[in-house]
Amino acid sequence: MSYYWVKTRSFIKKIFFNYVWDIPNAQNKIYLTFDDGPTPEITNWVLEELQKNNIKASFFCIGNNIENHPDLFQKIIEKGHKIGNHTFNHWNGWKTTTEAYIENTKQCEESIAQFKTTDLGSKIFRPPYGKIKTAQAKIIRQLGYKIIMWDVLSADFDQTITPQQCLENVLSNVKSGSVIVFHDSIKASKNLKFALPKTLQYLIEKGFAFDLVE
Repeated sequence: MSYYWVKTRSFIKKIFFNYVWDIPNAQNKIYLTFDDGPTPEITNWVLEELQKNNIKASFFCIGNNIENHPDLFQKIIEKGHKIGNHTFNHWNGWKTTTEAYIENTKQCEESIAQFKTTDLGSKIFRPPYGKIKTAQAKIIRQLGYKIIMWDVLSADFDQTITPQQCLENVLSNVKSGSVIVFHDSIKASKNLKFALPKTLQYLIEKGFAFDLVE
């Protein structure tokens, strides 16, 4: 039995209503998101796959990775994708003091601001592992962020599942308004490289439109 849900339960969405779990709409839109980059070995490949189909996505970047790979981060921006804050060191909010967590989030924000060349629009934040304390979330919202969670989790990071299972996690649960999570990381690369192209093909064939999280 998995320790995570690939489809976020409705009662969780109701309890944590201050977070964005999905984005209901009448245009059959879905929202692709990628966590943990930029990572040279995989982010470039993701960008190429998206460009093949003229698809835009939202990338929740780790500040330390931005600092280490500024040119790649700039490339994400230049391709027209949305940038989100994923803390500087990918910290688990449940295991971190609120003060330290907020400082780490601000450090990531500084990394994003340092390398951006255009207005990146609304500020969006995703807590690593989806784990964040209420006090942390309150302050982050006060800093002007929307906290973006997810409706569908590919679980590409789970090396105990097959690439086909990763694909099914998405295709079996996606619907209009879904916020879908993939990871542009080395750990997720095997599942991602199998599942992402097939996911894009399926969603296009089913008439879904792709939009950025705002």
